[in-house]
Amino acid sequence: MMIHEVTAIAGKHKKRKRIGRGVGSGNGKTAGRGQKGAGARQGFSKRYQFEGGQMPFFRRMPKFGFSNTKFKTQFWIVNLRAIAAHDDFKDGGQVDHDALIKAGLVRDKSRDLKVLGDLGKDQEKLGVKLDITANRVTDSARKVITDAGGSVTETGTRRDKVRGVDRNSEDRTPGNLTKKLKNQQWHRQRAEAFARGEVLKKKG
Repeated sequence: MMIHEVTAIAGKHKKRKRIGRGVGSGNGKTAGRGQKGAGARQGFSKRYQFEGGQMPFFRRMPKFGFSNTKFKTQFWIVNLRAIAAHDDFKDGGQVDHDALIKAGLVRDKSRDLKVLGDLGKDQEKLGVKLDITANRVTDSARKVITDAGGSVTETGTRRDKVRGVDRNSEDRTPGNLTKKLKNQQWHRQRAEAFARGEVLKKKG
């Protein structure tokens, strides 16, 4: 038989390995489990990366590079549905970090506060006037709150302040050009110049 004569279904129906059928079967006696120890017992399982107790490969590897993971902005998330349903806000009023902590909707001030605009399936609009002060308020939540006669004040996150973003204005483009934003601006200007048939070069 030649290699080109092997069909696509070759090896499709592989015979099951029958273990524990005596020493003459080739896989009998200890049934491939070796002699004694945890691996020979019933119910044993080990992690796929286990290397017999020695230091695993992924821990022996040198660590390098940089990650922004630990600088990620963490939020306490609160829905308008939960605020409107709470007894402390049934008549409206001021909603901020302290008020939500007192109401038990937020644990503490270790994270920034973000308000979402979900009112639930049965409710289409907010029935009370709320004056919300939070680090972030979604656009949908802002619309629902202002339509009910309330007000929204976004204080912004640390990242917003570094970038010079005013969360309360309609124009939320960064005021402070960081290195990354300057590079983005440069590439955008170069692309526009290239479309005009010009060549834009960096100064300095």
